[in-house]
Amino acid sequence: MSDAVEKNPWAGLKAFTNARIALGRAGNGLPTAPLLAFNLSHAQARDAVHQPLDAEALRRELEGAGFATLGVASAAPDRDHYLRRPDLGRRLSDESRAALSDVGRTSHEGKEGPDIVFVVGDGLSAFAAAKQALPLLQAVRERLDADSAAGRGWRVGPVVVARQARVALGDEIGELLGAKLVAMLIGERPGLSSPDSLGVYLTWAPKVGCHDAMRNCISNVRPEGLPYDGAAHKLHYLLTHARRLGLTGVGLKDDSDALLPGAHEAERIESV
Repeated sequence: MSDAVEKNPWAGLKAFTNARIALGRAGNGLPTAPLLAFNLSHAQARDAVHQPLDAEALRRELEGAGFATLGVASAAPDRDHYLRRPDLGRRLSDESRAALSDVGRTSHEGKEGPDIVFVVGDGLSAFAAAKQALPLLQAVRERLDADSAAGRGWRVGPVVVARQARVALGDEIGELLGAKLVAMLIGERPGLSSPDSLGVYLTWAPKVGCHDAMRNCISNVRPEGLPYDGAAHKLHYLLTHARRLGLTGVGLKDDSDALLPGAHEAERIESV
């Protein structure tokens, strides 16, 4: 039966990408092995979308690593409503709004709110939030601690774990907590090779009604994509310059790669 499979001449390129290329051909269809692999990846992507986030377990992990946490939920009462009604995922439930309002009032009476609040939301992949958020936050914390040691301290609010969350939910959370910046760490729409990819959306002066042009995005955070250290480097760069400029979005460019070791040498070689 193996003689019936026609190999693809691009097979040598498969070592450089996770994309489905050079799968071969059996008659006018795919060979069995890549077909089964595709079906498995499709099932994993569907599971990522429908799997609920174990918010309490994630909060325990975060608190065990030294992060203070809060738990909230969007106005979407369950996963079915969340998927059918994106608007519900963009605003807090009444109970969560009241709770955060109380926290915001009592935590900074007579003093400024936090410089940054990190929100971890399930989004379209609870797998991503559960797997990638803690290592990324730990990598970012190292950089923020270094800033504090150098006299450029950050007031960091509690990590807010949000269920049934869309990106814009972070705006309301940041506004209620009086934060200058909100960073929403959220599960991205699963691909057929990446069911656990995390996105980071950074917004200055968060408030209800912010639009996407007011945000910066870091995408594909996962060991097989943008590793934690690289994502933390980019996020710290954007946080630093957002605070300096008082803005995010189209007015804030990500030039963080220029600060990486060897970046100037690579530019010199390219220019030759």
